[in-house]
Amino acid sequence: MKTLVIIPSRLSASRLPGKPLLKINGISMISHVFQKAKEADIGDVFVATEDQEIVDDVKNNGGQVILTSKNPKTGTDRIYEAIKKIEIRDTELIMNLQGDEPLMNIEDIRNLHNHMVKTKSKMGTLASKISNQDNYYKASVVKVITKEELDYKKFPLASSFTRKSKKDDKNTYHHLGIYCYQLDTLRNFVSFAQTQNELKYKLEQFRAIDNNIGINVALANSSPVGVDTKEDFVAIKKIMEYKS
Repeated sequence: MKTLVIIPSRLSASRLPGKPLLKINGISMISHVFQKAKEADIGDVFVATEDQEIVDDVKNNGGQVILTSKNPKTGTDRIYEAIKKIEIRDTELIMNLQGDEPLMNIEDIRNLHNHMVKTKSKMGTLASKISNQDNYYKASVVKVITKEELDYKKFPLASSFTRKSKKDDKNTYHHLGIYCYQLDTLRNFVSFAQTQNELKYKLEQFRAIDNNIGINVALANSSPVGVDTKEDFVAIKKIMEYKS
């Protein structure tokens, strides 16, 4: 089963403009994510972006990149526009890796891919256990509620997603910035209009749930912090520079 990994990225993020090109150990964040995806070794990797500066940076760091329009409403819409621009053959799975999670665990990426191949699910994602109790109340940390308790063998369906929850909410986990879709599911997803829930909560996964596309959830080993704010970036920069 052939898989394509596409990383949507843009400079005009509302909370931290220019974040894909912020440097860690002398390399941009988007190029760090590209290298993570390459190391996972599940398929060809491309960055999809509307910004020429990101195109230049990714190419300078040895990556492949597709220039899209400025029209896509979400990262998933950008990914679909990108795959229409390249000739893909025999590709069944599309992996969407967020460009602002440079600490994503390679084994977790492979684990999600393995679950998708084995179960032939329409759409899958990752979640981790919430160890920091404050994260239940942080709107920047997206939570997923699953129909069954997660363990490393299960791949249950998500029942909902939320930005704020209570720590005693059952089967509530930290949602990670990664998706994997069957190609036909991705086509269906982008054909639907944005739903009221998607717009209200600023969570595109509601477009799937509101249109009866099931999202299966695999348990991740690690709980990486995504970069939404300057504070997030400073924290991740410290971790990555310490590790190196």
